[in-house]
Amino acid sequence: MSSGRVSGHGLERGRRVRISVDGERAEAFEGESVAAAIMAGGELPLRRTEAMDPRGYYCGMGVCFDCVMVIDGVPNTRTCVTWVREGMTVEHQIGAGGAAPTTPTRA
Repeated sequence: MSSGRVSGHGLERGRRVRISVDGERAEAFEGESVAAAIMAGGELPLRRTEAMDPRGYYCGMGVCFDCVMVIDGVPNTRTCVTWVREGMTVEHQIGAGGAAPTTPTRA
């Protein structure tokens, strides 16, 4: 994942952690949401509908459920209110709860 994070903003980042996104190693920081980590890596779609329409970050407070992904094997996890942690496994979700194939399809 490339870094879409803003530098020189004067804020302190949490400890650097490694997570897995669709089977690929990625970098994140403690204190940021899974959605923020995914978007900083250049991904905007967080899940796809059964018809493969992309969905992403919308409300940012856990109300709309557009940001759900499969986290540590649990589908429908709201990524905007889930904080990254070392070793976390994140998978793009398709439809109501299945993970995307392990070979990611980047849009």
